Amino acid sequence: MKDIAGLLETADDPRGPSVVVLGASGFVGSAVVAELARLPVRLRAVARGACPVPAVAAAGIEVRRADLALPGAVADAVEGADAVVHLAAHIGGGQSWRAADERSERVNVGLVRDLVDAFRDRPGTPPAVIFAGTIQTGSGAAPRPGSYAAQKTAAEEILREATADGTVRGVVLRLATVYGRSPLSGSTGRGVLATMAARALGGEPLTMWHDGSVERDFLHVRDAAAAFTAALRHVAQLQGRPWTVGSGRLERLGDVFTTLAGVVAARTGKPAVPVLSVPPPGHAEAGDFRTPESDPAAFRAVTGWRAGVPLGEGLDDMVTAMAEAAAAAPAKGGGGK
Repeated sequence: MKDIAGLLETADDPRGPSVVVLGASGFVGSAVVAELARLPVRLRAVARGACPVPAVAAAGIEVRRADLALPGAVADAVEGADAVVHLAAHIGGGQSWRAADERSERVNVGLVRDLVDAFRDRPGTPPAVIFAGTIQTGSGAAPRPGSYAAQKTAAEEILREATADGTVRGVVLRLATVYGRSPLSGSTGRGVLATMAARALGGEPLTMWHDGSVERDFLHVRDAAAAFTAALRHVAQLQGRPWTVGSGRLERLGDVFTTLAGVVAARTGKPAVPVLSVPPPGHAEAGDFRTPESDPAAFRAVTGWRAGVPLGEGLDDMVTAMAEAAAAAPAKGGGGK
């Protein structure tokens, strides 16, 4: 149990501390479940949908299906928790993954408020809450009101205030652009690289809203999951402020898209699709044309965590997963129910 020494100080159960993952079936959530399953904890995986778990695990795992947006659902999900990894999020809107709708406000901000309320006035050591933020909230560009980044900013503030008043021990991990194949679910997510890989596999050109010089830090989903485990080990040193979590390597989007087109071409045996600059759509934000700060040195100095999956390896694995899923899809459709 030395792997989670920081949490053991608050746990009074011989089976180890209780760790709850909210949003456990998601892209990052399933990867976090895979990480935590290797530790001697009581792991509760909470999600609306089916949640895969490892066949063999050091953790005692409970899977609970719940719509956390319903009244009282968050309090029920986190009852007795020593720590919560909050990954539940809603990315709504038809035009853009960052567009906000009514449910996104309820989930992205309201669930953090519910979480804080559930722990208010609880006796003993405040529970740890590790929250998945986004690097865009720290990019220096004010997010558009009502947007996903603005909602994440509001949620961070709720958690900061709750940490200051001793309700929780909150840690915010501002994640760089996460991509890859999640180890348990096999999901490749809905991020920009998965979207572009799907286009390339379909023979469509890859489009950019700029000249390709804008840079991004791409963080593999397995590295992101390991960062949450690292944060749980160092809550005392991390609580009360946001931390940047990324690979520490900025990549030009034009170069990355060209590399991705080449990876797809090698997988399919077809010519690489072109990479084109196009006019930006109306829902584009200032952050789309800005390179965010993504230095993880401070987080690394406290936790020892370091991203380990090279971008080329991650892209190849992601494209392979997507190509295999696309090839299997027709066979599933022809077998009846």
